[in-house]
Amino acid sequence: MTYLESTYFYELEHESVQELINEFQDKDLTDKEKAIGLYLKVRDGWLYNPYSIAFKKEKYRASYLLPRKEGHCIDKSIILIAGLRAMGIPARLHLAKVKNHIAAERLIEKIGTNELTPHGMVDIFLNNKWLKVSPAFNATLCERYKVEPLGFDGENDSTLQEYNAEGQLFMGYVEDYGHFDDMPLDFILNNMKTNYPILAALYMNEEKAVF
Repeated sequence: MTYLESTYFYELEHESVQELINEFQDKDLTDKEKAIGLYLKVRDGWLYNPYSIAFKKEKYRASYLLPRKEGHCIDKSIILIAGLRAMGIPARLHLAKVKNHIAAERLIEKIGTNELTPHGMVDIFLNNKWLKVSPAFNATLCERYKVEPLGFDGENDSTLQEYNAEGQLFMGYVEDYGHFDDMPLDFILNNMKTNYPILAALYMNEEKAVF
């Protein structure tokens, strides 16, 4: 696996993916500059919504996600991976379990826990090494919770906002599930069923024949 392939989920040739990367197709830009630019575009161009959880296969396709302008961390990771691969930059999905400490009460009310799983990130191959980035939290959301937005310099990992500006715990990693060649739909859905049984049951009733 070269991590440059088009798949059912990443759809490199789709017009919406090509439109996503159009502004970065200048031949004078390095892969590092393209990756940084696209990371920031995805981080802030799609608002983070932890409750935007889908249990249908087609709702994880880049062409479905791109017009929506908000999404779960996995949704935003899929968009970023599709764009990176379409520009010839190897990229793959990385999943983990994280614990959120700010606005935890609403999370617990909505999904029954303040642990978010699986949390989607992206591994990007630049200058002969893999870098891990998290495009989930847009800058306006970070401002609301007084957290510094995660930047990306094209040379170092960018995944963790442990504290906010007031020294309060913001988030922490609980478990690392590793990286995946393609979108591991069965793993993701089974993980959600296990960790969010009530929410999963509601979606199963609403969306029919999901699993």
